Amino acid sequence: MNKLLIINGPNLNFLGIREKDVYGKEDYDYLLKLIAKKGEEIGCRIEVFQTNHEGAIIDRIQDAYSDGTEAIIINPGAFTHYSYAIHDALASVTTIPKIEVHISDITAREEWRKISVTAPACDKQIYGRGLKGYLDAIDDAILMLK
Repeated sequence: MNKLLIINGPNLNFLGIREKDVYGKEDYDYLLKLIAKKGEEIGCRIEVFQTNHEGAIIDRIQDAYSDGTEAIIINPGAFTHYSYAIHDALASVTTIPKIEVHISDITAREEWRKISVTAPACDKQIYGRGLKGYLDAIDDAILMLK
């Protein structure tokens, strides 16, 4: 049974509350249930970790190196655009496939959102597919592990 880790960064816990026109009306609990259902359907253990703190994301990535995590899916939130520390943490776990996911189309938003400093440390980037992007990332991660 594969073990995946999904890391959600700042403000993702406010889905359904903040900018509904950008991120949708479904709340964070809905996303968690969507992910859990997908894990059950494909027979995969999926841990979801959310924090608003940069250092906690780095710690969790580093822990993934030795805790049996086989792939990481990460939505770094606003850290996407400036956290070289998260980039470096992702780049350091070279044996683990990594997929960056964004709910909105970051390429069609403000100029500063179009730049991802974390994507180069990942194997793939998915954006603009809403919450379905997480499900697509799970499928892609499983394919990467085969």
